[in-house]
Amino acid sequence: MKQIDEKGAIAQVVNTLAEKFPRRPRAEIEQVVHDEHVRFEGRPIRAYVSVLVQRAARLRLNASGVQHH
Repeated sequence: MKQIDEKGAIAQVVNTLAEKFPRRPRAEIEQVVHDEHVRFEGRPIRAYVSVLVQRAARLRLNASGVQHH
């Protein structure tokens, strides 16, 4: 059940970032979120993974130089 909740939370991260970065292709956002999510595999504490993934993905998207609204 926790894995399903985490998948839903990660899907929401993609949706949130797609709204914040409307000029970025959704596929790019999905890839960045996936890359950041993979970094947390095997870690014992999962409660904040989606928050950490969103933060790291947002930083990467911001750093690539394309402005969001």
